[in-house]
Amino acid sequence: MQNVAAQQFETRQASLGDRPTQPQPSIHVRAIQQQAGEGTCCFKNDHTLWVSLSSRPIQLCHTQGGQTVMDLYGRGDMVITPANTRLFARWESDDHVLQIRLNTQFLDRIAQDTLETNSDRLELHPKFKVRDAQLEAIAFMLHTEHQQNQSSNQLYWDSLTNVLAVNLLQRHGVEQLSLPTYAGGLPRYQLSQVLDFIDAHLDEEVKLANLAQVTDMSPFHFSRLFKQSTGLSPHQYLLQQRIERAKQLLKQTNQSILDIAVACGFNSHSHLSRQFRQLTGVTPKAYRIH
Repeated sequence: MQNVAAQQFETRQASLGDRPTQPQPSIHVRAIQQQAGEGTCCFKNDHTLWVSLSSRPIQLCHTQGGQTVMDLYGRGDMVITPANTRLFARWESDDHVLQIRLNTQFLDRIAQDTLETNSDRLELHPKFKVRDAQLEAIAFMLHTEHQQNQSSNQLYWDSLTNVLAVNLLQRHGVEQLSLPTYAGGLPRYQLSQVLDFIDAHLDEEVKLANLAQVTDMSPFHFSRLFKQSTGLSPHQYLLQQRIERAKQLLKQTNQSILDIAVACGFNSHSHLSRQFRQLTGVTPKAYRIH
């Protein structure tokens, strides 16, 4: 029975590696449900954060990095597995876990651009039963966004993945890394350039890297300074401007709501309607009539 369970575990992990769940290779997110059993996995080019989604504590045994730990894991408890590290796991009852894999090149880039350190100083600790409220909150937001199809809000997804990577490196690396500090927001001319860029690309997929490139800074620092300047995160501001554009088109044109949705960067009529109602309290149709 244990051999069968191990085979199921390894087959399931292999399928995740063969079929990425995100359009970008930097991060893969997957919720996995599995019956009691044991197995091993090893991702050569991905650091992995495992987050328990179980509604009740379950007994888990993990072996990695020459250590074996057996403990009760409840919702939010985490295991960190560095790239190219073999993880053995045995779970005593049905398990539900969130697997977040971050590509080594992505973390190297975060280390260089955001933490201003060389990638050769980057090394993560193998860790068991981690409690980290900030990482847990980001992981659950990624899980929710993944369930709701993150492609409809790429900028928000990018922001979450960058914050997750920075926190993982800062708080769980072998070497303690500190963030360079910036204050005062974006210079006025840079803010104007970013706002013009957003306005010109409302109907397109806008990535955090696109906006950061305008200011020639890392996505993480750009997000912080943009919020200092505007009071809104980049994805909140983008959504606000798309809704404002939709309002104009609803009042000034006879375009269908679907055409307006596409013109404002939404991927469907229902996507526009959902976001429009959240921000205005009414549906696009009701707004047009009144």
